[in-house]
Amino acid sequence: MKVCAEFELMIPSETCAGQAVQERIIKLLEEHQYPERDVFGVRLALEEALVNAIKHGNQMDASKSVRVSCRVSMRCIRIEIEDQGEGFVPEEVPDPTEDENLERPCGRGIMLMRAFMTTVNFTDRGNCVILEKNREEAAASCECE
Repeated sequence: MKVCAEFELMIPSETCAGQAVQERIIKLLEEHQYPERDVFGVRLALEEALVNAIKHGNQMDASKSVRVSCRVSMRCIRIEIEDQGEGFVPEEVPDPTEDENLERPCGRGIMLMRAFMTTVNFTDRGNCVILEKNREEAAASCECE
């Protein structure tokens, strides 16, 4: 097993392509023997991020693609997902836990990403999300050994 595994690729704006890259990343976590709880959380956050990029960012436009960059070490995983959409302002997304938003579908994906990942950051333009998850038993920075 490699101490650190990395890849970067472009996928089409299709949910099946998102699922394929998600499975590739989950396999890397399993190869690095991440705890089931971490694998579950990353899978959920990753699915939300990919769906957001494909459906909301690129609006399922077949002429657009999504860049996925991933680095997995024994300590953490770092995933960057960038779509070719106009972007958005994360702070303007309604809080899905507030009473007036309970029946609205927006904001739940971002809330789940933040709940399961160690850090979730968006670029200034808002079309790229960086997800980082420290391994449950390792509170270290996300660098390859």
